[in-house]
Amino acid sequence: MVQIIAGAKGKGKTKILLDKVNANVANSKGTIVYLDKNTKHMYELDKNVRLINGSEYFITNYDEFVGFVCGLVSQDHDLETVYLDSFLNLACIEGTDTDIAPIVKKLDLISAKFGVNFVLSVSLDINQISEDIKSMVIVAL
Repeated sequence: MVQIIAGAKGKGKTKILLDKVNANVANSKGTIVYLDKNTKHMYELDKNVRLINGSEYFITNYDEFVGFVCGLVSQDHDLETVYLDSFLNLACIEGTDTDIAPIVKKLDLISAKFGVNFVLSVSLDINQISEDIKSMVIVAL
């Protein structure tokens, strides 16, 4: 399953994402990964959450990003949930008019095949998200 937390920059998406990941730790039976563009939130995460700084992996486009995510999934059979903060930045998606539906649908396919959930923090207004993935939005700020 893919879930999206949407809203303009500075609206509080990261706080919601951090609360969600830390609440999930108590009920999780598998591995939880928090993928971010830096390590700024390291001390806000539960010690059982694996923080990955995506900027260290030389990802330059969204195809490489999907490959990176597939690598995460393939190396950890206990992976349960991946939280993606600053999704547009991590996935190398430029501009607020970019359609994120193709990459979100790919993540949804990965999720269905391997049983890994994805929670995305996306700096887009709900009106900028295409109708075919709008049902994945769980919070719109």
